[in-house]
Amino acid sequence: MNAARGSLCLKNVTVAYQGIEALAEVSLTLKPGEAAALIGLSGSGKTTLLNTCNALIQPTNGAVSIDGKKFSEMSSQELRYARSRIGFIHQSLSLVPNLRVIQNVVSGRLGQRSFLGGARDLLFPSTNVVEKVYEVLDSVGIAEKIYERTDRLSGGQQQRVAIARALFQDPLILLADEPISSVDPVRAKATISLIREICKKKGLTLCVSLHNLDLAKTFFPRLIGLQDGRLIFDKATETVGANEINKLFNLPDGCIDFGPLTSKPSMLGKSLE
Repeated sequence: MNAARGSLCLKNVTVAYQGIEALAEVSLTLKPGEAAALIGLSGSGKTTLLNTCNALIQPTNGAVSIDGKKFSEMSSQELRYARSRIGFIHQSLSLVPNLRVIQNVVSGRLGQRSFLGGARDLLFPSTNVVEKVYEVLDSVGIAEKIYERTDRLSGGQQQRVAIARALFQDPLILLADEPISSVDPVRAKATISLIREICKKKGLTLCVSLHNLDLAKTFFPRLIGLQDGRLIFDKATETVGANEINKLFNLPDGCIDFGPLTSKPSMLGKSLE
């Protein structure tokens, strides 16, 4: 994989549903290998932004580009390929419960395969496919679960299957929509740490939506604040002040201590929605 690839750009992107703007003229760029956290209240537009970045939603106005090429200018084949290089970890995980772990992971690469090739990988995976699945499961710490039914795993293990599925795509960009919403604070911290570590190692561009401010502050060098579909700030984490966080979440001044990165997290495990 070329480390120079994996840039993502939104230019004046607006997404409207029946005249109501879910995103309003949002512009931002993620450079290859960059890591950023999206923060904001529920309904602020974080999920819509991520879905737009993955071409699941088409902008009403504006443009989304990957490596300098607009989604809107791609052929259907080019768009399919572009989407296959963007891994997505859904808030609901979107796993098929009664399938084995290997089948859920293999499904991550179906967008790069023909119908028959994808069916063969799901039902009769080759030795090469099995080895690759084992390798990616090993990277998230659950290689021994490769042949277990997914619904027999714990919530934390299922979460790792979802991460493995996204990584199996061999993506350039990894997007994650509230990947820790259903786990306890300790597992939440471990999950974000794992995602960041893997993305650093592979040189992946990463954008994660989070409600947990301490995790956003601790693990991400860049914070993107959304409110009512509008970009409120897009800054290096160490430059974001407490007043900006309080304003973003409609809180009184002094409600949140958002001090320097070297300070001890003050709200570990707590979320704002």
